[in-house]
Amino acid sequence: MSLNDWSGAFLLTQLIEVPIYMRAARSLPLLKRATYAFGASTITHPIIWFCLPWESMPYVPLLIAAEGFAFGTEGLWGRCWRVPRPWLTSLAANATSLAAGMLLRWV
Repeated sequence: MSLNDWSGAFLLTQLIEVPIYMRAARSLPLLKRATYAFGASTITHPIIWFCLPWESMPYVPLLIAAEGFAFGTEGLWGRCWRVPRPWLTSLAANATSLAAGMLLRWV
């Protein structure tokens, strides 16, 4: 499993983002908090990985579009769950996992 496989990239995303989302939703009961936290990138990650034309478009504009989609969708997801500061939480989770993924690819 590597970051070049969907499963490796998804696992890394979940390992980084779930704790951020769990902390943000600490006012929710545990099962709801876990559903919210695991659900956020479970919704967006497969769409970004499998539906965007990564091989046929320039990387940077596509990356910006992908991260914008993740930020917006996961922020809206948090708003639906009535999590405090859903947009800030989405920004923190996505920026952290993006930075980690880029760092690991670079190393």
